Amino acid sequence: QVQLVQSGGGLVQAGASLRLSCAASGSFNSVNGMAWYRQAPGKQRELVASITGGGTTNYADSVKGRFTISRDNAKNTVYLQMDSLKPEDTAVYYCNAEIKVTILRREYWGQGTQVTVSS
Repeated sequence: QVQLVQSGGGLVQAGASLRLSCAASGSFNSVNGMAWYRQAPGKQRELVASITGGGTTNYADSVKGRFTISRDNAKNTVYLQMDSLKPEDTAVYYCNAEIKVTILRREYWGQGTQVTVSS
């Protein structure tokens, strides 16, 4: 069974840094695009950052220059380095990946992790 397992997150003060990790586990052929989303209370889930299998990255305007997405293909893991955190970054963060199992590709989601930034 394929799973995305997240780690990291927590409660920090504004200006601090956090790093989130998300590892794909189980039996699969390949991991393609990976991404981080977040959902704040009362708001829709939004894309924070994404990275292709080749390493091309994309960021939401609100996090450009502060967050960095990266991946370790050997470990099937994606990271989100979050610097200069702001209270408005408070949300549940979810990783997402397109994973190929035999000939099928489908999206998987991590379990979510809370990030809380106090002012």
